[in-house]
Amino acid sequence: MRHQEGSFKGIRDTNIYHQCWLPEGEPKAALLIVHGLAEHSGRYMNVVNHFVPLGYGVYGVDLIGHGKSDGARVYVERFEDYTDALKTYFDVVRDWQPDKPIFLVGHSMGGLIGSIYLIEHQAELSGAVISAPFVQVPDNVSPPVVFVGKVLSTLMPKFGLVGVEAEGVSRDPEVVQAYVNDPLVYRGKTTARLSAELLKAMQRVAAEAVRITLPILILQGGADKLVDPDGARMLYASVSSIDKKLNVYEGCYHEVFNEPERDQVLSDVEMWLEARLASG
Repeated sequence: MRHQEGSFKGIRDTNIYHQCWLPEGEPKAALLIVHGLAEHSGRYMNVVNHFVPLGYGVYGVDLIGHGKSDGARVYVERFEDYTDALKTYFDVVRDWQPDKPIFLVGHSMGGLIGSIYLIEHQAELSGAVISAPFVQVPDNVSPPVVFVGKVLSTLMPKFGLVGVEAEGVSRDPEVVQAYVNDPLVYRGKTTARLSAELLKAMQRVAAEAVRITLPILILQGGADKLVDPDGARMLYASVSSIDKKLNVYEGCYHEVFNEPERDQVLSDVEMWLEARLASG
């Protein structure tokens, strides 16, 4: 396995970090990972270690304000700061792997970003795997909090509102401990501006997911405490794809790639991808 890393210039002259893991031979397809809120592309080594030996190239980008990329932590001026950077990186990956199938793999907030990206750019992709999509407002965020978040987004855009509970990431205590100890994971609260931008993106997905028609596999932990599992069901019901599948893993928490059942999850994704490559 070969590991490469670099950066490119994003919005407002920010340095956006990216990395990839490649098989020894020519990759048969590329997986483009879009990570979740407050984390980074380096937390997907279970995906890397499963798929690179199978001949896939795995590519990851740290979103602005995350991981090794520049920018105020968990803050964006506008949601397009994410999707524009993803488009830039996609074009780089396409240049590196011309004529190879590229599948988007988006987790949590990355599932929301990925859904918006599919609405705008799905023709460039061979399919998408969306894990625990953060496409609905969580039950523990009340309408008053949403209202205050909108107001603060304008008046105090970097004010912290809600944090991520580490214990909800996985039922594997080692995963939780690694998450807590990871210096690239941001443990503070999500900014008001980002919260407001996420809400607008969720509303757009609800309105426009019907435009998504490419092959899509949606994964969801049935006992997810960080993202409402109904969001995955909503997304599945909304997309117009003829080739669509929803896997709900009962008892699993938020990060299904990092749960004790990860081998089964990764095997399910492998079977789905291999079937699409064979039919493509």
